Amino acid sequence: MADKLSRQAASDALPEWRFLLQRMHLTVRAPDAAAAFALVARIGEVAAAHGRAPDVDVRGDVVHLAVSTEPAGGVTAEDVTLGRAVDAVVAELGLPSEPTTLTVVEVAIDAMDIDAVRPFWDAVLGWDVIARNDVQDPLRLGPAVWFQQMDEPRPQRNRIHLDVTVAHDEAAGRIERALAAGGRLVSDAEAPAFWILADPEGNEACICTWQGRDPVPAG
Repeated sequence: MADKLSRQAASDALPEWRFLLQRMHLTVRAPDAAAAFALVARIGEVAAAHGRAPDVDVRGDVVHLAVSTEPAGGVTAEDVTLGRAVDAVVAELGLPSEPTTLTVVEVAIDAMDIDAVRPFWDAVLGWDVIARNDVQDPLRLGPAVWFQQMDEPRPQRNRIHLDVTVAHDEAAGRIERALAAGGRLVSDAEAPAFWILADPEGNEACICTWQGRDPVPAG
């Protein structure tokens, strides 16, 4: 397995990319959506030739890529090789990169007992536990949730909660798993629009669906 590069080494090796949270990211703007998908097709060919599968996200005329080597826990020389091959395609097409638009969001939850709190959030979000302090979307579409070890509880009520919107037929199962993981039901007064749940330390999440939100037809 290739060794993980330092942040500085990874950044120096791919100057058009940016290092954010153990991954190298590149955002490119194409003239239009068709050109964006054409770029993705070219990137797919390059990635296949290198035996790699970068994360690719297309939003209109903007293409975002992220590369890393999970077994190494960060960026490796293999990621740099792929990144440079992608850079060659981007340069050939004359497309600009937009590093200033890059943002990666993490959600931090303060906890006294991380081992007791983490399973609730794994169940509520339906994601995988990657490490002791990290619950992450396996598709890497949503922000990672990590847990900050606290020495003493906060005296005030938490002023932030997460709204977790799921398919209407997934809500019951998601709630059941969250309760089995140590959570509690705070309120179902607005169900099926949303249920309020809390982890063992009182941090809240709402399981939300589209149901119960449409106006009732007149009789």
